[in-house]
Amino acid sequence: MPERPDHRITSLAALRAATMACRECPIGEIATQSVIGEGRLQAPLMLVGEQPGDQEDLQGHPFVGPAGKLLARALQAAGIPREQTFVSNAVKHFKFELRGKRRIHKSPAVREIAACQHWLEDEIALVRPGALVALGATAARSLLGRATPVNANRGQWLPRPDGLQVLVTLHPSALLRVDPEDREAAFEAFVHDLRQAQRLFRS
Repeated sequence: MPERPDHRITSLAALRAATMACRECPIGEIATQSVIGEGRLQAPLMLVGEQPGDQEDLQGHPFVGPAGKLLARALQAAGIPREQTFVSNAVKHFKFELRGKRRIHKSPAVREIAACQHWLEDEIALVRPGALVALGATAARSLLGRATPVNANRGQWLPRPDGLQVLVTLHPSALLRVDPEDREAAFEAFVHDLRQAQRLFRS
């Protein structure tokens, strides 16, 4: 996407303000607020998920719901210090449909992912991470600029045109949907994927 003349994002505060006002796709109208990433700037590792969930939308922070708690546990098991990472999402607003009083997650459309692309790139430029983790297919598409099947590429490092490497794995929310008897094995496989990035924290 070509840069707009007014598109000068020089801080996370400016990014939050700009995404709060963004109406380049319909999601911004219905969400409580935008949710940008949080964590360490110049982090060895930036992890990117799909979009904020219900709790993230209400609290204004990424990965604070059930999937976020599972991610924190997996990072600890993988030997990756959460406080030395930066966590964010490809899409900055929560897309949902109402079922009674419940807001049920709805996956963003390709055009909605594309509309948010430049915000994610602004964020990467501000964070200047050593490497990236794509948590799920939406994040992989946003980070790599093409459809990237997760099952065929998980646990692998793939290059971006800017030279940054992207580790592809599942979104932690996928583990919450696994049958209880298979959950431990699925969690261990997720941790195994994340361990590919643990070397970034050894220096």
